Order: sequence, then C-alpha cells, then structure tokens
Amino acid sequence: MTLPARVEVVVVGAGLAGLSAATRLATAGRDVHLVEAADHPGGRLRTERVDGFVVDRGFQVLNTGYPRVAADLDLDALDLGWFWTGAVLRVDGRAHRVVDPRRHPSAVLDTVRAPLGSLLQEAAIGAFSVRAGYLPVHRLLAAPEHSAEQALRRAHVGDEAVERFFRPFLSGVLLESELATSSRYLDLVWRSFVRGRIGLPAQGMQSVGEQLAARLPAHARHLGTEVTAVTGAGVVTSSGSTRADAVVVATDPGTAARLLPTVEASAPRQVTTHLHVLPASPWCEPLVVLGEPGGRLVNSVVVSDAQPAYSPDARALVASSTLATTTEHQVRDEVARSHGVTTGDLEHLTTVTVPGAQPAALPPLQHRRPVDLGEGLFVCGDHRDTPSIQGAMASGARTARAVLTHLGRRA
Repeated sequence: MTLPARVEVVVVGAGLAGLSAATRLATAGRDVHLVEAADHPGGRLRTERVDGFVVDRGFQVLNTGYPRVAADLDLDALDLGWFWTGAVLRVDGRAHRVVDPRRHPSAVLDTVRAPLGSLLQEAAIGAFSVRAGYLPVHRLLAAPEHSAEQALRRAHVGDEAVERFFRPFLSGVLLESELATSSRYLDLVWRSFVRGRIGLPAQGMQSVGEQLAARLPAHARHLGTEVTAVTGAGVVTSSGSTRADAVVVATDPGTAARLLPTVEASAPRQVTTHLHVLPASPWCEPLVVLGEPGGRLVNSVVVSDAQPAYSPDARALVASSTLATTTEHQVRDEVARSHGVTTGDLEHLTTVTVPGAQPAALPPLQHRRPVDLGEGLFVCGDHRDTPSIQGAMASGARTARAVLTHLGRRA
C-alpha cells in the first residue's frame, strides 16, 4: 500500500526495534506507518522453507529470560519447542552433558562428572550463575567492568571450564571467540539463561516479527518500500515524499549510519551456519553440542529435537555454526564427529552466511545510547542498547516513549 503524503509518525525498518516502537505508538492512538525495504517483517529474523524444512537465517533462538520477550510477545501463540538449558561437550571423543540441575535433576550426576575442573571450580560456576541470575540488574551494571574472559577468570571457574564450556558456548552467543565482550553484557546474557528458557517457534523465528506486525493495521504496513532519505519532517521513498511530525530510523546499523550521518553504528559480528539432514536424531535430549578447542565449529545442534515442526518428517535437521566464513566441505567431518555419526549420514541442505549479524559490545558497554536526535528525528535498534533481541525491543520501547513526549510538546 502506498505511503500517504502526510502522517503523524513514520517508522523506517520493520525489525524488532521498529516493530516495538510502531506497535506502542499505535496502541497510544498515534497515526504511525511502518516502512520496510524487505518483503517481510522481522529484520534479521528471517525464515524460509528448503525441501520442506524450516530454515532460519542462521541458528537463532528465542530466550524467554529477556524481559521484553516475556512481556511483549504472545509466547503461547508462537507454539514454542524447547531446548534443554545446558550443552554437550566432547572431550577425547566422549560426550558429556552439562545442564541446569534445577530443570533437569536427572542429569545432575552427569553434570557433576563432566570434565570441567575440580568440585571447587564447579561450585564457582554455580556461584557465578547465581550472582548473574539473581542480583538486581542495577548492581550488575554498576560492577567493575572487564572483558568477559577476565570476568570468568576472576570468578575462579578454572581453565578447563573456560576452554571446554564457556568459550565455545559464549562464542555462539556473542559471535566472537576472544571473549573480549564487556563483562557487564556477559552478566546480562547469563542472567537471561539462568532465568529463562530457550525455544523455537513452530513457524520459525520470522514469526516473532510477524506476530508484532499483525498488531498494526494493514494500511499502516508498507513492505518492499525503500526509504532513501530522512529528516525530522518526513521521508523520501522511491514513490515520493511523505511529511511527518516524527521519523524513527529503526534499520540495520549500516543503513542507519547511511541515513543518519551523525550516528555511528556498525555490526562487525558475522556467522556462517551449515544445515544438514540426518535420517534420525542421534540424541535423546535437545541440547546444543559445543565445538572442541582448535576446531572450526562453535556449536552444532539438532534443531528439530527442540522443535519437531522444523522437519517435514522423521528426519533430523542439524544446524552447525562457525564464526569464520567456511564451506560445507571444511566442516563436514567435524559436524559428523560432534554427533557421533558418519559423514555419509549427513545430507547437506543449505549454507547461510550472515554478515553484520550483530553489533559488538566491547568495554565500556554503551548501554541505552540516546535515541532522540532532536527536531523530530529518532533512532533505535540493538546498536543503541545491547546486541540482542532484548536490546532491539527495549530500544524500540524507549524510542516510542521519546516520540510520545515529542508529540506532546508539539501539541
């Protein structure tokens, strides 16, 4: 539908930040129009079907420990399938389960026996988790800031736990293996794992964005429409100009920096995910398998164990990720070893490389960066908060409040 010549608010970008801002403004009774260059809502949350399998754009999950996810989404309607909280690590060819004992008491003995160091060091892992999970957020953000690796060393979890568990596990979350990320962001991420569950929607991760977009009137959603210029007084698209009282730029960091030269935003992290099909899952529980030190893989997981709807039949869909751009041939042997199968069992489905997958969160953590640029122009996205679904949605909520304040002043 064509964007009108005059509206109250234009939100540029239908990722989770833009959708969060637009739905809040619409709920407040404002005439808000959402403009998106792609043909789907959700931004980086994109899903397609390949030979009947549900394939997300890279290995992505929904973490209910994120406050905005729990508060703003209808999780029941997403029909989530759940992973176990924990992971499998391989040492000398043997698989060891490390799981949250609160949720899976039957695996407590396996977790205690896992080669993560002494009992004292395993207790330190528990203490680290309790601190991140249950201290008030303001105290976590006020703690002395270090790199993530320095924080783990200071927590005395030990070298074995860092190299065999934390580094590969966090590399898949932070999309960097040096653990140079801010310790404050590490605390927030670990808090979400302690307090929430990890799941996949039956229709893929794109359905998260589609659920939010459905809360806007059809005439206010403009997909396949690229914005080429913005000011606080309106936007320019390929079909003409639209005047507005406020404009929100909620695009990916690169596009935001192009449209708003005063804004510094980038997403240097990337990930490549290889999708394979197995005749059946080799596992009894839905757990991510961590990459081994010195290998290419960050992790590999049978996603259809957590969400059976990702497979059209009884076959298993495997997602394996690397931080470097890799070919399927380079990782095939490693994927097979991770799951204890032969390479001949693996059928390559597709490979997806996501450049600019997320911003970095290096010290000092730039948490809650300004969203009001003045004169009716606003910006939001995970590059204004934390590089996560939580950061995107939280920045959208902050921006909606700022826009309402601006419109109130105009009135």
